[in-house]
Amino acid sequence: MGHITLTTAQAIVRYLANQYIEIDGVEHRVCGGGFGIFGHGNVTCLGEALYEHREDLPLYRGQNEQGMGFAAAAYGKAWLRRRFMFCTASAGPGTANLLTSAALAHANRLPMLMLCGDAFLTRLPDPVLQQLEHFGNPTFGVNDAFKAVSRFWDRITHPAQIIQSLPAALNTMLDPADCGPAFIGLPQDVQGWTYDYPESFFAKRVHRIRRQAPDMEEVVDAIALLKTAKRPMIIAGGGVQYSGAVAELTAFADQTGIPVVETIAGRANMVHDHPLNCGPIGVTGSDSANAVAEKADVILAIGTRLQDFTTGSWTAFAHDAQIIGINVGRHDAAKHMSMTVVGDAAICLASMDTDYEAPAEWTAFAKAERAKWDDYVAENTRVGNGPASYAQAIGEVNRLCDPRDRVVAAAGGLPAEVTANWKTLDIGTVDVEFGFSCMGYEIAGGWGARIAQKQIDPDQDTIVFTGDGSYLLMNSDLYSSVLTDMKMIVLVLDNGGFAVINKLQNNTGNESFNNLIADTPTATTQVGVDFEAHARAMGCEAETVSSPAELEAAFKRAKAADRTYVISMKVDAYEGWTTEGHAWWEVGTPHVTTSDKVRAAHEDWESSRPKQRKGV
Repeated sequence: MGHITLTTAQAIVRYLANQYIEIDGVEHRVCGGGFGIFGHGNVTCLGEALYEHREDLPLYRGQNEQGMGFAAAAYGKAWLRRRFMFCTASAGPGTANLLTSAALAHANRLPMLMLCGDAFLTRLPDPVLQQLEHFGNPTFGVNDAFKAVSRFWDRITHPAQIIQSLPAALNTMLDPADCGPAFIGLPQDVQGWTYDYPESFFAKRVHRIRRQAPDMEEVVDAIALLKTAKRPMIIAGGGVQYSGAVAELTAFADQTGIPVVETIAGRANMVHDHPLNCGPIGVTGSDSANAVAEKADVILAIGTRLQDFTTGSWTAFAHDAQIIGINVGRHDAAKHMSMTVVGDAAICLASMDTDYEAPAEWTAFAKAERAKWDDYVAENTRVGNGPASYAQAIGEVNRLCDPRDRVVAAAGGLPAEVTANWKTLDIGTVDVEFGFSCMGYEIAGGWGARIAQKQIDPDQDTIVFTGDGSYLLMNSDLYSSVLTDMKMIVLVLDNGGFAVINKLQNNTGNESFNNLIADTPTATTQVGVDFEAHARAMGCEAETVSSPAELEAAFKRAKAADRTYVISMKVDAYEGWTTEGHAWWEVGTPHVTTSDKVRAAHEDWESSRPKQRKGV
């Protein structure tokens, strides 16, 4: 067996360049490239290695490390977790900036590889620039913070260690049950050290995503329980798409007549007009889905982690409802004492061959509820229905977009508004980041999604909905999208601050305080942001519209543009919110207060607590 002498950094890059995955009979590099900002902790050694492979592993220059991580997460989501991007950051604050995006990828079970600089292993130059010093533990530093937000974590202290570490990181990112971010810390001196690596380590390898078959005894038990159901329901989560189980889900629902509701991550598992699609469930859901959930006696929870926005903090279901957890991850399958079917969603659904049919009156009830919800959404999104609103903007874009266009949104008011009001035109076209509810994901995530979309479906657009608060938090990847010819259509819906949190503040009896710009106590003047001018300054095309009625022409201009196009529109901060479809959500409210309004709101909030399931 031959050997080749390489630096640690060179070996890492060469290994990644030779890892492939087969998708629908076509081989792709499993690593689509990376996002990087260079500093002294990664430029001299890792940068040198990446330059030699710049054609195989294209490196996108980031503007902010957190944005790079968001883009990598969105890329992995668009590829249904079958491909990933790496992020490289320098030692110290550059790497620390990746913490939030690593947490987002961890919460959403998304693959992302972080190759981050670290302090010198020899400690001869200690303390170095940007190094934290822990007096009692010299091995402890910023990179250790990633242990909480990584599925795989390692610090390379000898070049030979990557022979074990890299395959382990790759296997973690491609494992359906353990999928998530992998972190590899690279001390600056170790990056440049050499080792005689076996040539076989760099041989081309083609990976495939494992499909875990369920234990048939679990399947038999699940079918037996399902056959007792008088009011069954399916909750379809993001795992349905990641397993490629959309066809199996639809066939199972059609065969059994069981109504299907979607989680936020599971939006676009079914097209809007499928007769058994009963809408999104939970706090940001629909009256139709929540009405079905409230009465359901047996619930098939497929590919969902049952987050509180899905379960209404566990008030959305009857106390005696029984849950069948179908999930490739044991941790998620077993939540709230569910009957578990642990395995790939597509295989599990195909294995559940049954002659069971939901009672006709139950299916009819679900369809009737959905019809009422459709009527509400039609009126809620109608231009001219009250002041300019998120819902009206969403409705106009929904009406005008192509069925395969990809929609991206994240924290703030838009996840609720998009989830409730968007009518899915085609499968897998909605990316609402709400696993970590992370402001700033929208534009950076749109950039990453667009990179993936150009590889998957290049003729379609990536459409980003963002509020003014998220835009101000992180907007620099508008410039990234222009630099890399990754056109997006970005709608900036300006409601004058963090309006959805102001709404929560008001709904809990509190006065508006420090959320809307107008209510910021330390703001000595009121200055509006010219989002159009700002976007143009970063190379985008942009315009401002004064009302939803002007959106149609503006959106058509954006569609025809050859670069990222930003449309800014003011919406009302207080009126125009989607008021229906909400389940209860547990938030902490003051038990003691001098405010009558806060006390009354607390008592009203607590009045729904008896509906909360206590873990069973």
